[in-house]
Amino acid sequence: MNILVVEDDRTIASGLTYSLEQEGFTTVLCHTAKDATAAIEGQLSAIDLCLFDLSLPDGSGYDLCALVKKKSDIPVIFLTAFDDEVNVVMGLDMGADDYITKPFRVRELLSRINSVLRRYQRNAQPKTIVELGDVHINTSDGKVHKAGNEVLLTALEYRLLLIFANHLGQVLTRAQLLDRIWDVGGDFVNDNTLTVYIKRLREKLEDDPASPELIKTVRGMGYKAGE
Repeated sequence: MNILVVEDDRTIASGLTYSLEQEGFTTVLCHTAKDATAAIEGQLSAIDLCLFDLSLPDGSGYDLCALVKKKSDIPVIFLTAFDDEVNVVMGLDMGADDYITKPFRVRELLSRINSVLRRYQRNAQPKTIVELGDVHINTSDGKVHKAGNEVLLTALEYRLLLIFANHLGQVLTRAQLLDRIWDVGGDFVNDNTLTVYIKRLREKLEDDPASPELIKTVRGMGYKAGE
């Protein structure tokens, strides 16, 4: 889980990100509304939850919350020094999921983060469109399109593509790939056959199969899709 933390007090921010990372979260830290806006514009698809300080030197957590909710339905928790009803209600009306008043205990914040994330996971709809560059995989009907044009894949090619798409940015060894696809359709897939299927996928999906950008070879390790 990746958390966007926006807090102008560098001491609080440092302690907060350290505590979150100790709990297994990754963090993107911003100290200003300007930097936070840039992160939201460029990295929101990789963010799972936002922690916004309400009072920033160049803006407001309210504005950041409005920007996030306009682009995506991901949870927002406000960090506020104001515990009055007006500020709390205004934040919740703008779509914030919770708030916590400074100073706060880290354990209390972690409890609220986990509670909000659980709520979102219960309400989340299954993702039916998986994207890999300009390739769109519709898991509800099993169809694949590249730049708007349907690409016909065999059952095993489709399964192999799904494996890559569900592990974006991760290096997958040949052994891991073989373990996941060996029995698809009852077909036995050996190491040489895997090479052939990856070659076929590249021929169908890459702009230049000789210099693949979607499914890259990581020398000595395996393959990786995405960044």
